[in-house]
Amino acid sequence: MIRLDDALKRAGLVGTGGQAKIWIQDGQVHLNGQIETRRRKQVFIGDVIETMGERITVDETFFDC
Repeated sequence: MIRLDDALKRAGLVGTGGQAKIWIQDGQVHLNGQIETRRRKQVFIGDVIETMGERITVDETFFDC
């Protein structure tokens, strides 16, 4: 699992954790089709994140260091 804000950063959808926090708290991020406002929400392989017209599916590459 990975936190939602970290997943947004890892995917390159945001540049900073602060930006991720704002987008999430403003309701601009969907997790598996539902608005998610908790930045520390745990996401798992196969979860779908949508924001700002972008859609990504969490896969094992999110966990590579």
